[in-house]
Amino acid sequence: MNKILIITIGVAMLSSCSHHRPTDLSESKKTTTAPPATVRVIRDTLRSAIRLPGELKPYEKVDIYPKMNGFVKEMYVDRGSHVGKGDLLMTLEAPEIAQQIQAAQGRLLQAQEKLNASRDRYFRLRSAASVAGSVSELDLMNAGSRYQADSALEQSERANLNAARVLQDYLAIRAPFEGVITERNVHPGSLTGPNFKMDSKPLLILEQNSKLRLELFIPEVYTGSIDTKQHQLSFTTPSLPGQKFTASISRASGSLYDQYRSEAVEADVPNPDGIFKPGMYVEVSLPIHSSVASYLVPSTAIVTTTEGKYIISTQGGTAHFIKVREGIADKGKTEVFGDLHGDETVLQNPSEEIKEGAVVE
Repeated sequence: MNKILIITIGVAMLSSCSHHRPTDLSESKKTTTAPPATVRVIRDTLRSAIRLPGELKPYEKVDIYPKMNGFVKEMYVDRGSHVGKGDLLMTLEAPEIAQQIQAAQGRLLQAQEKLNASRDRYFRLRSAASVAGSVSELDLMNAGSRYQADSALEQSERANLNAARVLQDYLAIRAPFEGVITERNVHPGSLTGPNFKMDSKPLLILEQNSKLRLELFIPEVYTGSIDTKQHQLSFTTPSLPGQKFTASISRASGSLYDQYRSEAVEADVPNPDGIFKPGMYVEVSLPIHSSVASYLVPSTAIVTTTEGKYIISTQGGTAHFIKVREGIADKGKTEVFGDLHGDETVLQNPSEEIKEGAVVE
């Protein structure tokens, strides 16, 4: 019993001594900082796509105004009417034009009678002049001159009659091309003419909607990345959700608009079924590519400051800021332009706290 008690007391004393043993804090855990990730600048071409707003417009559109003053006599079309090229749209009434034609016809008849008389006289005198001494040379010359003058007068009066008939043709207004009448602003009895434009509104508006023009403006920064001579695009419109359409660029302005600093391009869109309406807004997806091989860096490597955009080179173990201009971007890579040679190593995820000349380890 005594032996058991002695052993128990000894174990307790050892346990107490172990509990109060001082801890050695002289050695602390060493932490290691991973070096910043770097990446080399590469030279390659890049392909991407941009999304731009566009608008569908009629392939041809004309505001129809009258060439002559007159009253609307007959209307043969209304809003929504489909017409062919040369179809009669409306006629005007101008009584003074009919009077001008009648007067011109009368003057032409008089000129023709005078011409017939002078012609007969001239040819008779010339025939008689074959007998020596029967007709004086002066009379023959005067008769020839009179014949030429009457001939010129007859041609002049004929031209006046044709001009009056052309004016009469202006009273019949015809369609210059096939299309749809989208607006009508006059009715029978309306007084109209070049000086009566109904608050500058045309008589009719004609649009060709069987084929449309998709118009969009390409920003200056992308104009060198798009081949407008052979380029396809795709577009969608909120009016037809869930549907995607394609077209090819048909023409480009070749110049930048000062107001928008962009180039206007057009794509022809067939519309035989009339599913598109002029004035629809569309969203265009336009493929773009680098015109030549250029320098590419990860998009995260570009630092934006108040002074511009930079990438940070780590040559020599120190940070060097290289000012760049961004081009197109795709899949995490961005095209950059600046004082680059292709052998630079740059920080992949630079911190905003890094300063020029800082040691990079």
